[in-house]
Amino acid sequence: MHTSRRSLLSVLAGVALAASLSAVAVPRAAEAAATPTYRPVIFVHGSAGSAAQFETQAKRLASNGYPIDIIEAHEYDSPNVATILPQVYAGLDARISRLLAATGADRVDLVAHSLGTFVSQAYLNSSPERAARVAHYVNLDGRPATSPPGGVPTLAIWGEGDPARAVVGATNVHLPDQSHTQTVSSAESFTEIFGFLRGRAPHTTRIVPQLFGAARVSGRAVLFPSNVGVTGATLEVYPVSPLTGGRLSHRPAHRLSLGGDGSFGPLPVLATARYEFAIVRPGAATHHFYFQPFLRSDSLVRLATSEPGEGLSGLVETSDRHTALTIQRQKEWWGDQGDAGDHLWINGRDVLNAANTPRAKRTIGIFAFDDGSDGVTDLTAPLPEFFSQTFITGMDVFVPATPAHLGLVRITVGQRGGGYEVINVPNWRSSTDRVTVSVDDF
Repeated sequence: MHTSRRSLLSVLAGVALAASLSAVAVPRAAEAAATPTYRPVIFVHGSAGSAAQFETQAKRLASNGYPIDIIEAHEYDSPNVATILPQVYAGLDARISRLLAATGADRVDLVAHSLGTFVSQAYLNSSPERAARVAHYVNLDGRPATSPPGGVPTLAIWGEGDPARAVVGATNVHLPDQSHTQTVSSAESFTEIFGFLRGRAPHTTRIVPQLFGAARVSGRAVLFPSNVGVTGATLEVYPVSPLTGGRLSHRPAHRLSLGGDGSFGPLPVLATARYEFAIVRPGAATHHFYFQPFLRSDSLVRLATSEPGEGLSGLVETSDRHTALTIQRQKEWWGDQGDAGDHLWINGRDVLNAANTPRAKRTIGIFAFDDGSDGVTDLTAPLPEFFSQTFITGMDVFVPATPAHLGLVRITVGQRGGGYEVINVPNWRSSTDRVTVSVDDF
């Protein structure tokens, strides 16, 4: 369903719910007694991942009553995980202790994906004391096992691939039509996760917009893929026009310095508005991040960037003539599945195909820029230095920079399964600015 229609229906549902609640007088004591308790939920991401993979499910949990501030992600430097496991485990110990002390809960619930299942299984098996502090474990499309890790009750969800994969003795659920990252973010996996954690079906799998439209967002600016915090930078947040992506004010709604682990917020926002987050650093291109409406409070926002000239960003060709885009979604892009796949139009040209986004590639991040700075788009083959990276592809797409092409880039997403999204962003010059667009995975 289109975003605007989802938002309208959700708002109407919220109004109806509020009206029904106001019509019934509930004694304060009875109301308190009926208030459900929730265990903290900790998400452990996979290779090259971050908290962003669990962002949608966190909002679905919140739409079903979970306090957003007890849903956290345990992030780590996944390329170097083999050498830092003791530090990862010590950090997870400290996180669990802090959450238990803050909430008074008896235990936490642990959810892991892909490489994160290797980390989490080893953690739970490392000592009975660690396993005793975890009530439920969810193993998302990752490592099989001969028994539930640490003896903790386990739900294992598996996507496309070998149907024989299992955690023996666990509840195993197979979603053969879902791709690797999709098993983290889909409504179907949410239904299974919620039922396992709470013992009942969720009231909704939708993200219900925040009542009265007021939300708060927080997160981290991090270096990809290490998840090290960005320091020595300024974060500026601007409300933007949905028609052009242009800033609605020359002055940012929020401006703050980034240091330490790159944390920011919570920042007040309008739940149904659109925003630009800009990382400004001396001597570096300004990195602009554009989001679809947050809909409700969000504590897992991640702004993934790189040091100037380093990583994949250092391979992006720049000029005054073209815009450089990174487009990401926590659900794989399928460019070789015909009507059963996805479409991504950039200024009217569908850029996905069997060469650059085959289903088997499991692409969630797309780098699109004018390779060779020749003003020509060539989609016959992916850019090899990007395509060789896990979950990433690169394509030669000429996107004219300002002032050409009406000062904007029109990005249209045709979601597999139905529905279209339109995201307009300014066509910044790649010589001075970079653009990342986050597309909803629901």
